Parts: sequence; C-alpha cells; structure tokens
Amino acid sequence: MIKKIALASMVLLTVAQAKDYGTVNGEAITETDISLTIGQPGMDYSTLDENMKKRVLDMIVDRKLLTQAAEKSGIEKSEEYATQLKSLKRDLALDVWMKKEMKTLEDGLSKEKLQEFYKVNKANFSEPKKLQARHILIMANEKASKEDKAKAKAKAEALIKELDAAKDKKAKFIELAKSKSEGPSGKSGGDLGWFELGRMVPEFSAAADKLKVGAYTSSPVKTQFGFHLIMLDGKKEATVKPFEAVEAQIRTRISGKEFADKMKAKTEELRKAAKIELK
Repeated sequence: MIKKIALASMVLLTVAQAKDYGTVNGEAITETDISLTIGQPGMDYSTLDENMKKRVLDMIVDRKLLTQAAEKSGIEKSEEYATQLKSLKRDLALDVWMKKEMKTLEDGLSKEKLQEFYKVNKANFSEPKKLQARHILIMANEKASKEDKAKAKAKAEALIKELDAAKDKKAKFIELAKSKSEGPSGKSGGDLGWFELGRMVPEFSAAADKLKVGAYTSSPVKTQFGFHLIMLDGKKEATVKPFEAVEAQIRTRISGKEFADKMKAKTEELRKAAKIELK
C-alpha cells in the first residue's frame, strides 16, 4: 500500500514538474501562455528542441514584463483603456452567448433526427469508385501528323507484345514504363496511385474500369495525349460512408442550419422591439 502511495506521489510530482515553466516576478508561466505563444495547433512544446523552447519562454517572459509594466503605469485608469475594455466585454459576451446557444442546439439533436437526415441524404455521403492503375504513355497529341500517330501506335503495340511474352507481367510493365514511357509517371513505373474515374480523361477511365485487377489493355488506348498501355492494380467499388463515420458531421451541419435560422429569427424579433435610427 505504502509503495502504491509513493508511486502515485511520484507520478503527481512528475506531472506537476512537467508543467512548471517558471515565474516572472511571482507570476506563473502557464500552459495557456505556452499555447498562445507557439500559436500553431497540434504543436507540442515538449517536442521542441532546447533552442526553440528557450525562444518560446523568452517571448513569454518579455510579454509578461511589458504587461506588468503597463499595469503599473496606471493605464487601466485611462479613458481609452475603459472604452476598449467595454468593447471587448461586449464582443466577449456575444461570443460566449452564441457558443452557448450553438451547443444547446447540438446537444438537443436526437440520434433519430441525425439518422433520418442520413437516410434522406445518403447520396451526399458516398465514396465514388476508385481505381489504382499504372500506365505507359507513347506521346502523340492531336496536332501530330498521321504518320507520327501511326508510329506511336505501332510502338505501343510492340510494347504490348513484349508484355504478352513476359512471365511476370507486372514486373515487365514496370520495367517498360521506366524505360519506354514518355509520361511523367514513367520513372515510378507508371504508377498513378488511386484515382476517381472523373479525374482521368474519359477514354482512359473507361478502358481502366473494364480491366480486372492484374490485367492490362490488350490494345493501345488513344487519348488526347497519345497512346496508353494501362494495367489495373486495384479497384474500390463505390460505397456509402456508414452513419457512425459521418454522425459528427451531420450534427454540425444540422445545428449550423438551425443556429443560423434561430439567429435570424432572434434578430428580426429584436429589430421589431428596438428603436433604430440610421443616418
């Protein structure tokens, strides 16, 4: 039991020490000071190198010293300070009130309402079909002569014959892409990664979509860029994201719409009761 208490004390002491950044004239340097000074969401102070940590702490110390000096100067008694403080308080009141209203709306949304929205708008949460492919491009744009186009097509057809004769089709395809492809993806074995059908030109997408995984086009595919040999590495059919994956998104969407409607109605109500004189 004593060992457990001692261990717990050590853990608490370690946590406390980890968050002890020092003081400036008795005023503690807090986690909030650290976060505001770093100013980048997701950046952890503990991961910074020693030089960067020192810079952050120096900035905080300088700001606290200047703030303390400003307070001692009596600036808080000035009319300018009072005016700006009043404005800040009003802005803060509005900000806090609006956040509270928004949270009330979000918390009040039932799971049934969220699920109903999901059912009605399922199409908006769909994942389109995606293909993973690689290609070999023999260039011949639309302005190329008939002779040049014919040569490019013949070159592409010769590469298909090499593929047909190879035992390891994929290895051969990658080899040919690196050595023969005239497109930018050639150096990576023609790899295009995953893409939605609409991202590629129609002729390319149509030909790739007809292939089985591991197969390649039996004849060159002509597009505005030239002639392609396409190999399909993977295929993901169109799917709909499950409700659980988009529940938070739906909650934000519905509450955002309801909040906008509520604020509009509130503004109209206040306008009717207010005395407004514009010049």
